[in-house]
Amino acid sequence: MFLKFKEHIAKNLPFLKEERLLLACSGGLDSVVLAHLCLATGLDIVLAHCNFKLRGAESNGDEDFVRKLGRQWGVEVHAKHFETEEYARNQGVSIQMAARDLRYKWFVELLNSTGSGYVLTAHHADDSLETFLINLSRGTGIDGLSGIPEINGKVVRPLLLFSQKELLEYAKSENVDWREDSSNASTKYLRNKIRHQIVPVLKELHPTFLQNFLNTQKNLSQSNSILHNSINELKAALLQSSNGDIKIKIEDLQQLKPLEAYLYGLFNEFGFTEWEDVKGLLTTTSGKQVFSPTHRLLKDRDYLILSKLESNTGQTFYVHAKDNRIEQPVKLLLEDVRSMDKRDKNVVFLDKEKLNFPLVLRNWINGDYFYPFGMKGKKKVSKFFKDEKMDVVSKEKQWLLCSDNEIVWVVGKRADERFKVDDSTRQILKVTQIT
Repeated sequence: MFLKFKEHIAKNLPFLKEERLLLACSGGLDSVVLAHLCLATGLDIVLAHCNFKLRGAESNGDEDFVRKLGRQWGVEVHAKHFETEEYARNQGVSIQMAARDLRYKWFVELLNSTGSGYVLTAHHADDSLETFLINLSRGTGIDGLSGIPEINGKVVRPLLLFSQKELLEYAKSENVDWREDSSNASTKYLRNKIRHQIVPVLKELHPTFLQNFLNTQKNLSQSNSILHNSINELKAALLQSSNGDIKIKIEDLQQLKPLEAYLYGLFNEFGFTEWEDVKGLLTTTSGKQVFSPTHRLLKDRDYLILSKLESNTGQTFYVHAKDNRIEQPVKLLLEDVRSMDKRDKNVVFLDKEKLNFPLVLRNWINGDYFYPFGMKGKKKVSKFFKDEKMDVVSKEKQWLLCSDNEIVWVVGKRADERFKVDDSTRQILKVTQIT
């Protein structure tokens, strides 16, 4: 494996030889093998270890192990502790996404402070297969099936040619020690379920399944490159800049076949996902619009106008348990009360024990849903806005009060059934929007 790795670096990633490299090292098999291979190849590496504080003593043991490796190999080690669970709560994201965000933000800082040119990660062929299956199960286009890119900006993944079996065999042959992450054995997460329950069956069905997959993914990636080149040429021909916005002539779009595929290629990068709604703009009346989290498409006579949302979309504000008044982005008064008095749309009474602080004030995004007070079942926020006949400006200015990632109150509009006061309530929080 060493000779194959060395040849791969020389042939396909020669620029790595000229740079100091920041290597993400968890202490597990994959990253330790990558570090060992890099040192054997003569690459200049610095180890970066993230302690996400998710597994108690085991997490600290991983950090100690990586520091010991650094001393043993004479390699500089940087380690950082993260409040991962708190970050996930505050940002309303999963633990895995929180860890990813924290990791890569820190890596950007380390690139500068250590004088490194690239970040190396130890993703391998089995990781790429798992990602393919995850994307396939969720529904995706060719981008999602083209695999983990070997080079993505400053991030380089030199092990994508190798299977985890090859890494294991290398580690044993070279007497390389590593740490086992106990969470990898759990099937709680989708990736682990695919890793332990689906991939082994696929490999059993065909002995060369992984290699066949890599060949197929290479073909998909090459086809995807051709597709992107074609789309970029089309964008240059169709997209017209106009006062900071982009205009596209509808007549030109309607001539494209297959239309749905071209619409995806033209507008996917702007965050659109409701493709039937985008397609419907071509034949609807002027003034109709479709939104992504960052952009809007407006039908204006013979054109679609693409513009970036200039509101507070994406910003978040926090409401802590001790706060009794919030001044921005909306004015809220928070009071602990013993009973409920007069209600109106600007006042909501909540079961305080059902809330996880800090609460979050944010704008709505596509896919948001809640359980409207007094109704059974959930409803998309976008559908609620439509039923309320809210105009574009009103939607952009609308704020959601959330507990973790669950909507508590469409502020000034409708509370959520899940947080209502009932017979079991012991603490009542009254929230008033001050207008």
